[in-house]
Amino acid sequence: MQVVTIILLLFFCKAADFRKTRNGSLRNRANNGRGNGLRKASSTVKRYTQGLPCDVYTYLYDKYLDCQERKLTFVLSDWPEDLKHMLLARNRIRKLKNNMFSKYKKLKTLDLQQNEITKIEDQAFFGLNKLTTLLLQHNQMKTLSEEVFIYMPLLSYLRLYDNPWHCNCQMESLITTLQLPRSRNLGNYAKCGHPTELQGQKLKQIKVETLCTLEERRDPSNLVVPKPEVTRPEFDSSLCHIYLFPVQTLDCRKKELKTVPGNIPPDVVKLDLSNNKIKQLRPKEFEDMNDLKVLNLSSNGIDHIDPAAFAGLINLEELDLSNNSLQNFEYGVLEDLYFLKILWLRENPWKCDYSIHYLFYWLKHHYSVHYSGLECRKPEEYKGWLVGKYVRSYYEECPKGRLSVYPETFEQDTDDEEWERLKDPQRTAKKHGVVVTVIG
Repeated sequence: MQVVTIILLLFFCKAADFRKTRNGSLRNRANNGRGNGLRKASSTVKRYTQGLPCDVYTYLYDKYLDCQERKLTFVLSDWPEDLKHMLLARNRIRKLKNNMFSKYKKLKTLDLQQNEITKIEDQAFFGLNKLTTLLLQHNQMKTLSEEVFIYMPLLSYLRLYDNPWHCNCQMESLITTLQLPRSRNLGNYAKCGHPTELQGQKLKQIKVETLCTLEERRDPSNLVVPKPEVTRPEFDSSLCHIYLFPVQTLDCRKKELKTVPGNIPPDVVKLDLSNNKIKQLRPKEFEDMNDLKVLNLSSNGIDHIDPAAFAGLINLEELDLSNNSLQNFEYGVLEDLYFLKILWLRENPWKCDYSIHYLFYWLKHHYSVHYSGLECRKPEEYKGWLVGKYVRSYYEECPKGRLSVYPETFEQDTDDEEWERLKDPQRTAKKHGVVVTVIG
C-alpha cells in the first residue's frame, strides 16, 4: 500500500511540473507576442504620425483641404486628387519640388503663405492648368523665374510680398512679366530686399535695365525715387481714454479726429475711432499695433482705403467699417487680415460694378469671416440687391461656354440678430452647409 501511495505522489508531482512548464511557456509566448505587438504598433505610430490631422470638406460644391498650421514639410500622398482648394498656410515647407502638385488637376487655389519656402523648382506647378489663385507671401524667397508660372495659364491672382527679393539679373524675367498690363493682379506689393539702393522698391516699379550691372544700379538717374515717408500726427493722450480692463482699450470716439493718430500704444487690444471725421485710411496706419484684435472705424465718412492701410494687423479679429462712404475695396485691402472673424459693412453706398468683385471674391474664399451689410446702393437698377446676387447675374450674362465661378447657392450676409450666436462653431458650420471629413 505504501508503495502504491508513493507511486501516486510521484505521478501527481510530475503532472504538476508539466502544467507549470506548459503554462510558463504559454505566458512567455503571450508576453513576447504582446511585446512584439507593442513594438510594431509603436513603430507604426512613429512612422505615420504627422501632427494634427487635416480637414477635407465640401463648401459651395467645391472640395477643400485645410492643412494649415500642421507643421508639414511636404505634400502628403494620401490627399484626394479632386481638390479644388488647398490651404497649406503656416507650415514648414521649405522647397517646392518638380511635379509636387501635378496630380491635383482640378486645383483652383493654392495657399502657401507663411511657410519657409526658399526655392521653387521650374516644374513645381506642372499640371495646375486650372489654378487661378496662388499665395506665396511671407516666405523666404530671394529669386524666382517667370518660367515657374507657365504651367498656370489661368493664374489671375498672385501674392509675393514679404519675401526678401534680391533684385538682380535672375529676377529680370519675373519683373518684366509682372509689369505687363495683363498682370494687374500678379505680384502686387512685392518689394526688393537687396541691394541697398533698391531696398523697399516695388517690383512693379523697378526699371528692368537697372538690374544687370552694378554700375547701372549705382547710377541714381536709373533708380526709382522712393516716396517720402508718410508722417502722422503725434498721439495726444489727452484726446482719448485708456482702459486696462477687461482688455487694454483706447477709446477715441467723437474727438473730431481727421486722421488716425500716431504713436498709439502698441499693446492696445481694442481701438475705437468711431464717430470722427477720418475720410481716408493711408498706408500702414496701424503697422505697429500687432496686438490689436478689435478696430472700430464706423461713422467716419471713409471713402477710400489704401491697399496697405491694414498692414501689420495680423491678429485683428473684428473690423467695423459700417456707416461710411465706401463704394468698393481696392485689390489688397484685406490681405493682411489673416485671422479676421467679423466684418461690419452695413450703411455704405456699395456700388455694384466690376470693382466690387474683389471684396466678394475675398469673402468667398474666406468663408469663416462673417459679414453684414454688403448690399448694392448703386446703380439704381441693382439698388437693394445683395452683392452676391449681383455678381451671379454678372456671370449669367457671360457667354454660355464660360463656366460660372459663383454657384447660385452662395449667400452669407449675416443678419444682425445672429451675431451673438457666431461663437457657436457647430451652428455656424450648419448654417453654411459645410461637410467636414478628418484625414490623418
